[in-house]
Amino acid sequence: MKKYITTALICFSTYASWSQGTVQGRVIDKNSKEPLELAYVRWRNAAQGVVTNQQGYFALTNLANHKNDGILIVSFIGFTTKEITTTGNNTIVVEMEKGPVNLQEVVITPQSTAASFHTISKIDLNLQPVRSAQDLLRTVPGLFIGQHQGGGKAEQIFLRGFDIDHGTDINVTVDGLPVNMVSHAHGQGYADLHFLIPELTGSVDYGKGPYYTQYGNLGTAGYVSMNTVNSLDKSTIKLEGGQFNTLRGVAMIDLLSNRLKQKGTNAYVAGEFLYSDGPFESPQYFNRFNLFAKFNTQIGNNNKLTLIASTLNSDWDASGQIPERAVKSGLIGRFGYLDNTEGGYTNRTNASARLTSYLSPNTTWENHAFYSNYNFNLHSNFTFFLNDPVNGDQIRQREGRHIYGYHSKLSHETSLGSWNVQSVYGAGFRLDQTRNTELSHTTNRNTVLEYTQLGDIREANACAYADQSIEKNRWRFNIGARLDYFNFHYNDQLNADQSPDRQKVIVSPKVNIQYTLNTNTQLYVKTGKGFHSNDARVVVFNQGYDILPAAYGADVGVLLKPTRNLLLNVAAWYLYLQQEFVYVGDEGVVEPSGKTRRIGLDLSARYQFNNWLFADANVNLAKPRSVDEPKGEQYIPLAPNFTSTGGLNFQLKNGLNGSLRYRFMNDRAANEDNSVVAKGYTVSDLSVNYTKKKYEVGLEIENPFNVKWNETQFDTESRLKDEPDPVSEIHFTPGTPFFARLKLAVFF
Repeated sequence: MKKYITTALICFSTYASWSQGTVQGRVIDKNSKEPLELAYVRWRNAAQGVVTNQQGYFALTNLANHKNDGILIVSFIGFTTKEITTTGNNTIVVEMEKGPVNLQEVVITPQSTAASFHTISKIDLNLQPVRSAQDLLRTVPGLFIGQHQGGGKAEQIFLRGFDIDHGTDINVTVDGLPVNMVSHAHGQGYADLHFLIPELTGSVDYGKGPYYTQYGNLGTAGYVSMNTVNSLDKSTIKLEGGQFNTLRGVAMIDLLSNRLKQKGTNAYVAGEFLYSDGPFESPQYFNRFNLFAKFNTQIGNNNKLTLIASTLNSDWDASGQIPERAVKSGLIGRFGYLDNTEGGYTNRTNASARLTSYLSPNTTWENHAFYSNYNFNLHSNFTFFLNDPVNGDQIRQREGRHIYGYHSKLSHETSLGSWNVQSVYGAGFRLDQTRNTELSHTTNRNTVLEYTQLGDIREANACAYADQSIEKNRWRFNIGARLDYFNFHYNDQLNADQSPDRQKVIVSPKVNIQYTLNTNTQLYVKTGKGFHSNDARVVVFNQGYDILPAAYGADVGVLLKPTRNLLLNVAAWYLYLQQEFVYVGDEGVVEPSGKTRRIGLDLSARYQFNNWLFADANVNLAKPRSVDEPKGEQYIPLAPNFTSTGGLNFQLKNGLNGSLRYRFMNDRAANEDNSVVAKGYTVSDLSVNYTKKKYEVGLEIENPFNVKWNETQFDTESRLKDEPDPVSEIHFTPGTPFFARLKLAVFF
């Protein structure tokens, strides 16, 4: 420990921009030795303070005319506030210990507001019932997910007036590793998070709209960036069991001694197994197996190496989406099936290495390389006997994929006169190679009747960006630009005459402005351009037309803390897309939907009643419309117009903790003229735990009031076995009924 402090002191001495008359320091997590970015530091008798940078460093002016008493107050949400006695011009290291969450520690500053709500969401990570990492997406205010194919398939996502399908308009990453699959066999941007063990999630960062230079392709409605913990507070063995033959086991094992952890070296492994038949009449036989390992260590005084490896295997059967008429007629029940040969199999193996170099206390250089091997096989039947009255309409979507990538980012802080300047420069590439990407007509999963599409894809994306934030007093200006180059190659095994290569460059500028009136109020305007790429097969089929449709957005908002225990965020927003022009993987066709426009209003609130009871609520309004369609036919199918989420969280000192959550989605148009409506729903979840130092027992109940609700809905034309003519109506996947699970965790 002495060596660690000595190293920090030597490093501080090189930080020339911190002049005499200041107190310099670094704030770190006492357990993991990780730096705490955006911790708030102030003199005890002063209202204003500073926040720590990416490396945890701060510099606070020692103003003699303010008659400082030499005591610093250091606070960070989720940690116990500390008082530090200092003697004028010196350097300190502040080690923070984890403690109860306290909204009073949230201070509105020009630097920290972007993360205010995100940091607090750690409450939700610990207390909301989850079965997979996909459920953690719900911690993003206004984001909804829906499962409609057996539990192993990536969930459908809704956000800001978008039916994002499985990821077409949201950029998702884990530890910098891209989750979205471009030119995927099932749908563009397919984002399957099931390879992440939810208990390992340390933070969920997010942003809505196309305003962030670090997030390029698919980041039109926004981005979600998850990060796993760098170290375990304790090793854990957890078992869960519940209805529908559900069993889940999790093991998280810390591998190193406390002596090594004190030196900044951490390593752990984790595993997860899940099995469930689900509530359906035909069992899902759903199983998922995950392994995850992470190692990070200091290399010399100024470098940190992080290595990650993980693997996922999952397979399942499914009953799919069923038509309303089959249920109303009594042909099947709500949890029945018309074709129970649906289902799938998927696996993904990831490896990544990140080297973080601290060139000085105000300069950080990160280099990240990653690789993924991925396989996907999905059988579906949405139309039953519409196209083939004899064999049925079952389809198979299949691919094997390699992903190679590298990203480099340089962050630097400096002063330019009285302005504070924060600069970020980045560059990188991603290469996706698929083999035998397939869409075929099958029967009973075994026999291929006809290939609709079969080929190999190579898609490359190189990028470079620059982002400048300049700050003085109450103003903060953020200006950035991103350049992306794409090369699409498709070797069509069914059409030798096809021209295989297309390429395109797009530039995406961003301008964001913040004005912080005081520690309780901030106004902001965000503007930017983003894009989503089309599937490589679409690009080639259409001679390179509309390769990278652009999105233009703007937010005007206010962040308020009117009382010590209440935090509010209100934003009015606008988003225009040049073309919602995506590959419809289920049919192997191109479905351009033209220009679209969305306007909306987001409201988020968090309130702390006392030291153990918290409340939050999010209300999201949107008006999504097609631009070029005649009035009355402008609706965007399945796009949400009114959603709300929220609930109560509690954490008592005696170990009792838990939450009661709700989510509401309003009725919405299922087709362009709103003649078919997808029914809304309100459903809730309950979690109660008793947590002690060595163990935890808990009860999780999804849908405790046993509401009948439809998790996913589509306006689909289909024909049943003996029907003379096809019928177009709502097809749905029933939402989970009352579902209780018990859990026991042992800590050591």
